[in-house]
Amino acid sequence: MSLKITDDIDALVNVLPEEIAEKLRELNRFEDLLEVVLDLGRPCEARYVDGEVQLTDREIRQEEIDYVVSRIGDFGDDNRAGIERTLHRISAIRNRRGKIIGLTCRVGRAVYGTVDIIRDIVESGQSILLLGRPGVGKTTMLREVARILAEKKRVVIVDTSNEIGGDGDIPHPAIGRARRMQVPTPTLQHAVMIEAVENHMPEVIIIDEIGTELEAAAARTIAERGVQLVGTAHGNTLDNLMMNPTLCDLVGGIQTVTLSDEEARRRGTQKSVLERKAPPTFDVVVEIQDWDRVAVRKDVAAAVDAILRGHNLPAEIRVRRPDGTIETIEEEVPRPSITPEREALIIQRNLRLRPQRTTPLRIYPYGLNQNRVRQASRHLNLPILLVNDLLEADVLFTLRTYYRKRPQIIVDAERRGIPVYVLRNNTVVQMESYLAEIFGLGREPDVDVIRSALDEAKQAISLIASGRRQSVQLSPQEAYIRRMQHELAREANLLSRSSGAEPRRRVTIYSNR
Repeated sequence: MSLKITDDIDALVNVLPEEIAEKLRELNRFEDLLEVVLDLGRPCEARYVDGEVQLTDREIRQEEIDYVVSRIGDFGDDNRAGIERTLHRISAIRNRRGKIIGLTCRVGRAVYGTVDIIRDIVESGQSILLLGRPGVGKTTMLREVARILAEKKRVVIVDTSNEIGGDGDIPHPAIGRARRMQVPTPTLQHAVMIEAVENHMPEVIIIDEIGTELEAAAARTIAERGVQLVGTAHGNTLDNLMMNPTLCDLVGGIQTVTLSDEEARRRGTQKSVLERKAPPTFDVVVEIQDWDRVAVRKDVAAAVDAILRGHNLPAEIRVRRPDGTIETIEEEVPRPSITPEREALIIQRNLRLRPQRTTPLRIYPYGLNQNRVRQASRHLNLPILLVNDLLEADVLFTLRTYYRKRPQIIVDAERRGIPVYVLRNNTVVQMESYLAEIFGLGREPDVDVIRSALDEAKQAISLIASGRRQSVQLSPQEAYIRRMQHELAREANLLSRSSGAEPRRRVTIYSNR
């Protein structure tokens, strides 16, 4: 189906000063017109899809702005007004005394056929959240969703700025049989959302621009009552929404969870991880990339869980072709630019740098049984010296209970760059394990462990390079593996650093922007 557009453009042109209206008619590019801007003391300009055109050679006067204001509806608390029974929106700029000194006259269009690209999802009864940059068509699509669903269901639109149903008490025909509730002031949008459910028994609620915690909470309440919710929110992608502390509850919310040692080993992650708090308010997220292309995430819960674990589930990309047909393709997930050959070279080079210590290791034992340390070294036949002066030490050994209290000796060791090894318990087995790691003893390096660590680093690089994250902290690794992760980050032109005490020292990769 091809798109059909109605815009009532004459209604907007007729409220403008005659000189400006006449210039617009001469240009005769109404199908590409986005908005007309009038600012006091500046020439008037028209903004088209492909650029801006100056409509006057002189500056706009106050009486011309007042002329437009007198011919349109009243301005609300959000400084927006309209023209009755049209979709046009006029936004005001005021001075410090409240006087209007600038106007943005935006063309409102009803576009029939935009929903065809996601009609199966709309009619499935699932709650849908539309995302996309300003001007990409979120409200236009939302308006047609209301019209389509109202043919078979009871639909109520909560219309905060009269953008969906147009200005005036009689809504625009573009919303079909849907009913429209106007909102007295934007701060009451959440209350009107709940009122709509409690008073009017809707099967579907349509809401534009969910932007506050109260509105997010109201949306969850509506969804929990079994009402289909279709709305829009600020943000271009699901990742953007997850990073928004105000709106992340729409997709389940995010919390920090501390795992047990066993569970952290099973997952192959650090002990503190991010997890989803609750079921998402919306079942489906549709990222509107442009007028004829959307990315559909049909299982929001699974998509959020995957992103929190450092992965990315590919979205379903839908494209409307010029002949009206809809083509579905799978999203290509960004991959690191590290070739397998380059990765193999990094592994080979760094394996040669594994620690193989032969000189005595000078240990400063803090809170440990010194006889057990000596016993551990004798069992492994390793040369060590226990020292009482931190300045003479190569490493400091201590227990977790002492490390958490942060005594001055540990603070001084870290400040001087002396590695601090934190033991879980005061046993010979623990001490043998750390000594073997420092001296490079034991079996040959586990290639699977190395590749898993490098895969984790490459996934982090993908997330940062694609803009979905600013930084990613990796799991703890031995020093020679951390060197490989640092090198991968450098290959991708990203920043990285190691932090934490041994053996929990780990790499964090950062964006270089």
